[in-house]
Amino acid sequence: MTGLPPLNWLRAFEASARNLSFTGAARDLNMTQSAVSQQIKALEGFLGRPLFHRRPRALELTQTGISYLPVVRDAFRTLAHGTRALTRNESDVLQIQCNLTFAIQWLAPRLPRFRQAHPEVQINLMTELWEARDMAEGADVEIRFSVRPSDQVHAELLATDHYYPVCAPGYPVTLETLAHHPLYDCSNMMGTWAVWAEEQGLDWSDPVVTYATTYSIPLSVAVTGGGMALAHDIIAQGLIDAGHLIVPFAHRARMQEAYYLIQSPRAQAMPSAQAFSSWLRQEIFGRGAV
Repeated sequence: MTGLPPLNWLRAFEASARNLSFTGAARDLNMTQSAVSQQIKALEGFLGRPLFHRRPRALELTQTGISYLPVVRDAFRTLAHGTRALTRNESDVLQIQCNLTFAIQWLAPRLPRFRQAHPEVQINLMTELWEARDMAEGADVEIRFSVRPSDQVHAELLATDHYYPVCAPGYPVTLETLAHHPLYDCSNMMGTWAVWAEEQGLDWSDPVVTYATTYSIPLSVAVTGGGMALAHDIIAQGLIDAGHLIVPFAHRARMQEAYYLIQSPRAQAMPSAQAFSSWLRQEIFGRGAV
């Protein structure tokens, strides 16, 4: 096949776009910063147009980069799903997909309970930053955090939630000083700092907010005392219960996004999928502690 750039150039592009940093991409790919930069230059030369604006403090995607990024990500996703399909025993392994923060903060701490209850079920856990509109390819069961999913999939509502600011214990913040602190949030959410502040009755002009593609980053910053993050119960309760985060203000805003359980047609006849789905409902509805 001709007309395609080398795969390592595309990996460097995707990682650089995800981090908006050659240094961050180098860390993710276990490469040097200069090697990543050279691969991006080579890819830009191959395409005949720039993919990034090189700003003093960060990268910024050009219009070409913005258009090319979803193409590259879809290609990697197709390769990953196709490889998984070839290397697994379809009848034995339950494929579960959810977003990264839910997997880390909620599901992973509870998986030992599922294994204790169902030691016969073998699972693979897949995580995505950007969840698909329809059923994720290759997944038997998906836990999706979004507004109402497409009518093309059968989605069962698992949980609605509220969001609110969180910070490290002892972090010096008040409602009056909140807008002057570093504020962090997950991008592309319906509930934002501005919406929460308006409901709280704060008169904010336009506070600066740092956005990340996953809630895991704002939560990590908040835990270290580096600023304030917006969070919701499902992903933050474990950190709050452990004393790593506190909720300094009383107001809790209703989220428009919710958690949904989606099963593939194949999963509806799989005992392992039904065992996991039943366990998941019990844990979510009971909000089982870790």
